[in-house]
Amino acid sequence: MRYLTDRKRAQGMGAGGSGTQGHWRMMVRSMIMVVLVPLFLIALGKGIDGSYQEVLAYFSRPIPVIIVALALVVGLIQLMHEAQEAIEDYVHGVAEKLTIVATQAFCYTLIAASLLALIKLAL
Repeated sequence: MRYLTDRKRAQGMGAGGSGTQGHWRMMVRSMIMVVLVPLFLIALGKGIDGSYQEVLAYFSRPIPVIIVALALVVGLIQLMHEAQEAIEDYVHGVAEKLTIVATQAFCYTLIAASLLALIKLAL
């Protein structure tokens, strides 16, 4: 029979580690997204209303491309961290590590593909 103290039971559960730092980072990303999402919707809404040549002309300007790129990058990074939190809660062991690596690789691939598509559209 194992006797565990309260401290031993709580150890590794986020009580004394980097939980506060992670929370603040999540809050900052969320506040950035509160500003970026309406700007993203406006920029995208104005951008896709027209012919192919009009869309190319609209996205050749720097402001819409910057807004869309920032929204995609910050949104996908937020998605990656939220998925990592869910994985840490429900998956354990080697499967947890492999799933986190796969999720991060997928999100970074999406970021790279999104930025490449925006660059090709803008140039």
